[in-house]
Amino acid sequence: MPPYNSSKSSRRSKPAPETEGRLQPQAVDLEKAVIGALLIERDAYFRVNEILQPQSFYDPRHQIIYEAIQSLNIENQPMDILTVTDKLERMGKIEEAGGAPYITALSGMVLSSAHIEYHANIIAQKATARALITYTSDIEEKAFDVTQDIDKLMQEAEGGLFEISQKNLKKDYTQIDPVIKEAYDMLQKAASHGDGLSGIASGFHELDKITSGWQNSDLVILAARPAMGKTAFALSMAKNIAVDQQIPMAFFSLEMANVQLVNRMIVNVCEIEGEKIKSGQLAPYEWGQLDYKVKDLIGKPLFVDDTPSLSVFELRTKARRLVREHGVKLIMIDYLQLMNASGMQFGSRQEEVSKISRSLKGLAKELNIPILALSQLNRGVEGREGLEGKRPQLSDLRESGAIEQDADMVLFIHRPEYYHLYTDEKGRDLRGMAEIIIAKHRNGSVGDVRLRFKGKFARFENPEDDNYIPAAGAEEAIGSKINAAPPANEDPFPVPPPEEMPF
Repeated sequence: MPPYNSSKSSRRSKPAPETEGRLQPQAVDLEKAVIGALLIERDAYFRVNEILQPQSFYDPRHQIIYEAIQSLNIENQPMDILTVTDKLERMGKIEEAGGAPYITALSGMVLSSAHIEYHANIIAQKATARALITYTSDIEEKAFDVTQDIDKLMQEAEGGLFEISQKNLKKDYTQIDPVIKEAYDMLQKAASHGDGLSGIASGFHELDKITSGWQNSDLVILAARPAMGKTAFALSMAKNIAVDQQIPMAFFSLEMANVQLVNRMIVNVCEIEGEKIKSGQLAPYEWGQLDYKVKDLIGKPLFVDDTPSLSVFELRTKARRLVREHGVKLIMIDYLQLMNASGMQFGSRQEEVSKISRSLKGLAKELNIPILALSQLNRGVEGREGLEGKRPQLSDLRESGAIEQDADMVLFIHRPEYYHLYTDEKGRDLRGMAEIIIAKHRNGSVGDVRLRFKGKFARFENPEDDNYIPAAGAEEAIGSKINAAPPANEDPFPVPPPEEMPF
């Protein structure tokens, strides 16, 4: 049995037999009242059409009648006893709907549609409860089947529950006054900061000037080719947000384990080369540096999760709990293409990625926090020549154009030095530099931001944060020298004088 799909209005739910001595959830009297109100008041349908679908009704007769009312609305025809009866006759379903006398009787059961929305919400809740019972019963039956693959069954269960839950995310319209107040409050908050930031600061000054910080309900895509430093950029921001500003945030790492992720964070914060952290071959002063700076990470509101092949359903469940229990204000995901929409059927991977990106945008709106998702780019960049040719474009987003459509902002990470391009068209030195290209900004301007990239520390910095000057020959990647033999008679782990200690 495929997962329950609430969007298919053609799917008819039938009265289920008693389950373990209990009738399924239903409210037939309210169904009669709602149908009756729809037959006597012209505008009643528009108050419930976003709440109810034909399958929301328990009684099959009411499903057919409501389907006829829907069809009349699509045809821009009036909806009353006579037109509905005529429509049912043309559909060949008048007898299935109980006949003309039953329809007339329904119209006489109510005097007005005063409480139709309240009644419709109860009917919709009963329908959701029936969908859960039907779906979980199917999963239970399959769980008893020893031939079933449990992992696949778990994914099917997640996907089905996700589909059922999605239909309950609808929000009603609101009068503009409270929205104006909310917008005004945001404006005052930005003004009070002095720096014009209304969202969460990334810690990169020029980037924050363009974005005004990461905004609530936004989906931000951070995309790059492999080896450009996507994870390093994300961790640098995580350090700026959770460690420096102490803003609670969550980091979902689908590519590496928690310990690997934290090791990279230690490299970033303590400024000790990654290979040394991995091998443990630290000089005495580096041990002191590690002990001193690692304290900056302890107790900070950074929550990490390394669930492999995370599904959108799992992410939503965990994200809700993180926001509720820990007040998380921002979520990062590394990276989007490693996620899946388990339990759902797709014709291609492109369709699945489209579903994932739409779900991430929906989650950002639901939780009212920014979600930053890392993404891979396709190989189109590699085939282009020249400084401009190597710059990523929106068309380079991998596997789905829906990512570009769903995102409120798309940022590319570009390091010309990686392609052996060391100067720009103005002759400026590009060694050790990275460009953050804001290619899409739904609520603002686009542009480029230059940052300093320190590969050996997996770290991005504001250019003004230090006086780093690339040495001659810096075109080659800087690697760890921990395994290089020291010159004769030289201490392999020299301890500098106190005034030269790098922390």
